[in-house]
Amino acid sequence: MEVPFVDLSRESELLMTDLIKSTKQVLQSGIYINGPNVKEFERLTAEYFGVEYVISVGNGSDALTFILRTLDLEKGDEIILPANSFIATAWAVIAAGAKPVFCDVGNDMLMDVEDFEKKVGSKTIGVIPVHLTGRVFDVKNIIEICEKRNIQIIEDAAQSFGAFDDEKNKTGSLGLAGAFSLHPLKNLSLYGDGGLITTNNKKLAYKSYLYRNHGLEDRDHAKIWGYNSRLDELQAAFGIIKFAKIEEFTKKYIEIASFYNENLSSYFLKPIIRENFRDVYHNYVVRVPQYKRELIRNFLKSNGVGSAIHYPIPLHLQECSKDLGYRKGDIPNVENFAESMISLPIYPTMKKNELEYVVEIANKAIIEI
Repeated sequence: MEVPFVDLSRESELLMTDLIKSTKQVLQSGIYINGPNVKEFERLTAEYFGVEYVISVGNGSDALTFILRTLDLEKGDEIILPANSFIATAWAVIAAGAKPVFCDVGNDMLMDVEDFEKKVGSKTIGVIPVHLTGRVFDVKNIIEICEKRNIQIIEDAAQSFGAFDDEKNKTGSLGLAGAFSLHPLKNLSLYGDGGLITTNNKKLAYKSYLYRNHGLEDRDHAKIWGYNSRLDELQAAFGIIKFAKIEEFTKKYIEIASFYNENLSSYFLKPIIRENFRDVYHNYVVRVPQYKRELIRNFLKSNGVGSAIHYPIPLHLQECSKDLGYRKGDIPNVENFAESMISLPIYPTMKKNELEYVVEIANKAIIEI
């Protein structure tokens, strides 16, 4: 049996009739930029997140960059973020003119609150506590520190569409603003790139609208220097179709994670499934002894099971970070996890026999190797 790490074609096949219908409607409308589908998609998602404003943009990285740009950062200003995120979290800080300061994570792979507080300095303006793998960060403790130290919370919610905390507050509504990616691999995805900014801040929303469209207030008047980062009508139409499935798909992600947790060997270090939070498992990540990691992955591959690593090189050890002054050993948990993590297949169109096969092969690998 072959179980790919991901198979995006299954989902498109499931929705094909509606996708073709919407494609035809958009093409016949003659409106391809900032039309009724964009506005409706923004309205639907704002209602879903419980925020006043959703601003659609070209991708999740621009969403994060635009939020940071609205803070009017100056040279030397610092933004704290965990060192185990995707590179876009860090380059958005650089693009906005600030300095990224990396901190460690706990066993749940989310920002370590104590290390975060240690990294806060006189130049700290904001923090990006990433909802990594669709898991909600330590909301209460991070908010408490930020309110005490006057630090803005910018959510990197790229992997967490539909997740919520123990008071049912959805990610994207927990800080000043949230940045979502709609990349084809995400839980709510498009058939191309796309992103969303979520906020209750009117000024931030206004500036984000300007940033996404060349800084233009109207066709002829540019208020600020901007970008060209708009979600197009066709992708917004696809987003509306897929948004109608988000609760069904989210339930499936959680069911798969629960199946893995119940059936994978205890030799795997598995994520804890929290009853009072809704974590949405964009990735299902286990940890194994470092010396076994590649042996296990090779065994999975030789038996037709795909896997991945999220992420093999910590942000502070990337070549582009060399001028920031970090060395190996500075952020120990992140570095250890980078050498012991394995991501197993998880997507809502997986079949039960595929899940059972992944478990069978993974258990055989961890026990026999």
